[in-house]
Amino acid sequence: MEIALDYESLLNESVKIHGHLCAGQVLGVRMSMLGLREIGISDPKGKDRKNIIVFVEMDRCATDAVQSVTGCSLGKRSMKFLDYGKMAVTFLNLKTNKAVRIFAREDSREKAKERFPEIENKYAGQLEAYKIMPDEELFDVMEVAINIAPQDMPGRPMRRVQCDSCGEHVQDMREVYQDGKILCVACAQGGYYAVKEPFLAVRYAEKS
Repeated sequence: MEIALDYESLLNESVKIHGHLCAGQVLGVRMSMLGLREIGISDPKGKDRKNIIVFVEMDRCATDAVQSVTGCSLGKRSMKFLDYGKMAVTFLNLKTNKAVRIFAREDSREKAKERFPEIENKYAGQLEAYKIMPDEELFDVMEVAINIAPQDMPGRPMRRVQCDSCGEHVQDMREVYQDGKILCVACAQGGYYAVKEPFLAVRYAEKS
């Protein structure tokens, strides 16, 4: 039986998770509904939950909406985050290999102004316009091919190794081989953090 995706209920659920209603939530919900239809997924949180992976290209409001509608998440490894800074999402049906990349049209902002010229706040105007604008005015859709490496699929880690430098363990084949050593990415390429108090956890454990 095909499950109907109801826009209003999906938006309300997304707002509860995200914390507030915004134009990004509307775009994310509508983008997800369109993507699911395009790849033939009717029940993403039920019978189709293991057949879908999404690739999000921004860490903005719309990403919460995509997670809410599709049920995909980083923890389930069914959501992949690529920091491209684009309002774009790719939806992949693992069963059929059909994939579409959907991105927001830049001219939709101007068209939103035309819909509600009486609303002075442009963000409020976008919010109302995005609710009623047709999909073809909001998004462009391209069919794409996605090849996922086995280590990127949902499921248990294929391998877990220890970094020869920091001693921490790396899983999902994210290690780097350099000068005959096994290294984590942070040790091989530099991390986002700078260690100020090494082995702090060990010292706390010794005091307790």
